[in-house]
Amino acid sequence: MRRNRSIPGVAFGTSAYLIWGLFPAFFGLLAFAGAVEVLAQRILWTLAVVLVVLVVTGRLREMASIGARTWRLAALASAAISINWGVYVYGVTSGHVVECALGYFINPLVTVGFGVVIFRERLRPAQWAALGLGAAAVAVLTVDYGRPPVIALALACSFALYGLVKKVIPLDALRGIAAEGIVAAPFALAFVVVLLATGRSAFTSGAGHAGLLMSTGPVTLVPLLLFAVAAQRVPLSTMGLLQYLTPALQMAWGVAVVHEPMPASRWAGFALIWAALAIFTTDVLVRARRGRRTRTPMTPSDVAAP
Repeated sequence: MRRNRSIPGVAFGTSAYLIWGLFPAFFGLLAFAGAVEVLAQRILWTLAVVLVVLVVTGRLREMASIGARTWRLAALASAAISINWGVYVYGVTSGHVVECALGYFINPLVTVGFGVVIFRERLRPAQWAALGLGAAAVAVLTVDYGRPPVIALALACSFALYGLVKKVIPLDALRGIAAEGIVAAPFALAFVVVLLATGRSAFTSGAGHAGLLMSTGPVTLVPLLLFAVAAQRVPLSTMGLLQYLTPALQMAWGVAVVHEPMPASRWAGFALIWAALAIFTTDVLVRARRGRRTRTPMTPSDVAAP
């Protein structure tokens, strides 16, 4: 029975990660607008779509039951995901797709690091080895780029923080996305109004541009909902494996389609990251197998999910 339930769950999860993996293709089309304008439009149109879904499903009234503490957590989550979205759009539209992919490869390791720093979790030797290799990879890539991989680190840290908040916020996927959008909407709307008032808005530069910016709403919401369904049906260890589809596809796009440079030193840095992830993932799978035999639950830091 569980196996039959997990099959469509894996399909939902795979679909979510495939869509996220193709984001460079979509957001590359938005280079006509600045990263901050794309971010503002994305916040507003995502909120518009999720509110429509809540109305259609008869759940809009549930937003009134959200307490003050939950709204504060939603504000923190909103700030983290807004930084993530803004940095990602900037990275894609400025020709740093591979570095964006690096950020999502690093993300699971950053999540484990947060577990140590914030929750005082004790790491196993395999996790320490993975973190050490991850740190070495960042050092190698810093030398390669001639600077720290700021875009990758910003994406990894902001998404890890977002994931931590989502673990404790008492809201389902729809209400969580709506709450985060409501918190960010006044700032996004103010920025859009300023652009319109000064004649610098890309939204009014043509129907095609307006359509692309409006489509950021459903393009953002659909994979989030697919992921939410998958997370309820699929074991964490499986979701942890599926999540590598996204940066792998993004990296392939950056190298094969956009033709970003990948010197040997950069490949060396990525190889260290992949070695770290191999150790980390193997450790998670071994613990998951033992957990099924002994019914010992895994800790939140064992698998990083978006």
